[in-house]
Amino acid sequence: MPDAKIAVLISGRGSNLKALLDACADPDFPAEIALVISNKPKAGGLEFARKAGVTQAVIDHRDFETREEFDAAVTERLRAAKVDYICLAGFMRMLSPDFVDEWRSRLINIHPSLLPAFRGLHVQERTLDSGVKIAGCTVHFVSAEMDAGPIIGQAAVPVLPGDTVETLSARILEQEHRLYPASLRLIVDGGARISGAVVQYDSQIQCAGSLINPPTD
Repeated sequence: MPDAKIAVLISGRGSNLKALLDACADPDFPAEIALVISNKPKAGGLEFARKAGVTQAVIDHRDFETREEFDAAVTERLRAAKVDYICLAGFMRMLSPDFVDEWRSRLINIHPSLLPAFRGLHVQERTLDSGVKIAGCTVHFVSAEMDAGPIIGQAAVPVLPGDTVETLSARILEQEHRLYPASLRLIVDGGARISGAVVQYDSQIQCAGSLINPPTD
């Protein structure tokens, strides 16, 4: 079976794009990145794509009068590349309902919290202000509602005494780089699929144990 063709949409440094590129470089990984699109001409992640020999496209949202016109231009490039799935990796644009409908069940995002907690921006600042003891990240299918949609996978990290936004963000980002490729593999391989409003795993998928913070021993 041919590898699934993936497009990655970015706006910035592209660290999760790099993690996906590294995963797809493994011959055993069931997907290949066929296209990287940035809405910002100077996004750092474009260099990762260039070095990996992946086709890049810059579609500057400032060139369009409406969000819908921008999304239509992005869709045109995605269709031309015949992609199977789209991964949002630090893509800082709200997508129109028409775009989400067009790519429903094929549009994936990663968010630096344990959704449905802490949707939106300034996640780690709000996490620390709330006093929660466990934070993390979530990979999910995209719905019309921001940072919502069926959850594919989550990774948890403890919030440590003395944590700052920077230290907590770095700890979560390390897990993002593990979780995103693993979640993409699950979807492409058929080990996870949408069932109603949730994602169900194949019966042979084994889930990890518990994380307790503060430790009990």
